[in-house]
Amino acid sequence: MRAEQKAEKDWRCKTIGRIKHFTRIKKSKEFDRVYKHADKVWHTPYFVLFYKRSNGYGVGFVASKKIGNAVKRNRAKRLLKAHFIEEIERLQTGDFIFVAKPSLSEAAYSTVHEAFLIALKRSGAYRKKIT
Repeated sequence: MRAEQKAEKDWRCKTIGRIKHFTRIKKSKEFDRVYKHADKVWHTPYFVLFYKRSNGYGVGFVASKKIGNAVKRNRAKRLLKAHFIEEIERLQTGDFIFVAKPSLSEAAYSTVHEAFLIALKRSGAYRKKIT
């Protein structure tokens, strides 16, 4: 791959909001570790945040069948991921799990974002200054 193509590919990754330095939490053991040993659990009307401090970065998005069919579950995860990507530069190191609630699908984007910021600040995962 030429340098121009590589630079173009990196540029596209940034614009679509790839989660670069975060590893995806995928395995059941990883989820259980964060669920059981979370430093902070924060409930909002739209989602539940599990935050565990660690040296690395990890993130997982969960939407159970209570949310609805596959289309609604994927939309809920995409919404949570969009809010996460907006604030990714201001987050401390640690593992994050966001569990969607059924009310997420009917809520306005701005109200969910406000709840998202409050949850991050109260959990201690939010940095005020970008470094």
